[in-house]
Amino acid sequence: MTFDLVQIWDHMGVLAKLIAAFLILMAIASIGVVMERMLAFARGARESREFARQVAPKLEHWEIEDVATIAEEYQASPLARLFGHTVQRYLNAYDDLEGGLTPVEMARNESLRRLEEIGSDLRRGMNVLASVGSTAPFVGLLGTVIGIITAFNALGASSSAGINTVMIGISEALAETALGLLVAIPAVLMFNYLSARVASIELALSRSAGELLDEMEHRHGRASECKQNHAAAA
Repeated sequence: MTFDLVQIWDHMGVLAKLIAAFLILMAIASIGVVMERMLAFARGARESREFARQVAPKLEHWEIEDVATIAEEYQASPLARLFGHTVQRYLNAYDDLEGGLTPVEMARNESLRRLEEIGSDLRRGMNVLASVGSTAPFVGLLGTVIGIITAFNALGASSSAGINTVMIGISEALAETALGLLVAIPAVLMFNYLSARVASIELALSRSAGELLDEMEHRHGRASECKQNHAAAA
């Protein structure tokens, strides 16, 4: 005897239906996280390309204050956030040169803090995928165990129940395991994919931050001249 999904759902007990509904909610949560992260990565990449295009000539002529100003316009860009805070910390360090750290060292420390913050933001919601991928198979297995117990209880309670009754109950129970795997496998695959994307973005950001800090080290001292020129022009 064959069953479609509607028939399987109709024959499930209340507890089995609750478990199946929970698995469906886990699948919806996973889809939501994946879509949100993909859209966020796409927007961040688009704004980062535009930000890099605008600041490239500013860095070439060492118009460092303009970099911080431009960065404020691209809040969705991880690169803009990193450069904006790092450059601003570099410039602010010239207001107090009596400390034990140079402006470049202050900028380097700030860049490390921002890289950690941006990395955490890039991974937002991915713990949901990890949780779904690791627990959905066990939730499905729980539904299967409950379904089998229910089937054998029905067999024991009715002297007229035959093997067909048991097999129907077992097939419905196994559907829970299948549902759990269908939820878990895509979640694990997407978690690995998004983790690789985040690692790639972090590597690119670290490389860009290193190039910016090298340029600050090379041009150390010119930022104060830039601020003086900017103040005189104003």
